[in-house]
Amino acid sequence: MEYVYAADILDPLAAHGLRPTATTPPGVVRDALSDLYRYEIRRLRRTLLEGGIQKPDYADHVIALRKRYWLLSLPVRHWAATATEEYRKAQ
Repeated sequence: MEYVYAADILDPLAAHGLRPTATTPPGVVRDALSDLYRYEIRRLRRTLLEGGIQKPDYADHVIALRKRYWLLSLPVRHWAATATEEYRKAQ
C-alpha cells in the first residue's frame, strides 16, 4: 500500500532524522519517533540523576522535550492518507 504524508508532517519528522517513503506505514514511523522520544527522556532522567541538571530545572527540560516531539500528540491517522484516499479526494 502507498501513503501520502501530509506536508506539515514531513518537515518535523525530518528534523528527527525520519524520512518515510510512500510505502512506509505511518504506524511504523510513529513507533520510531516514539522510540527516539523514550531514548531522550531516559537520557534526560539519567542526566538529572548524575547531577547534570538541577531538580528544579528538570520539569522545564521535560516540557521542552515534549514540545520537540509534538507529533506524538497527533493521532497517526492525521499523518498520512493512503494513495487511494488521495485519489478519491481528487475526483
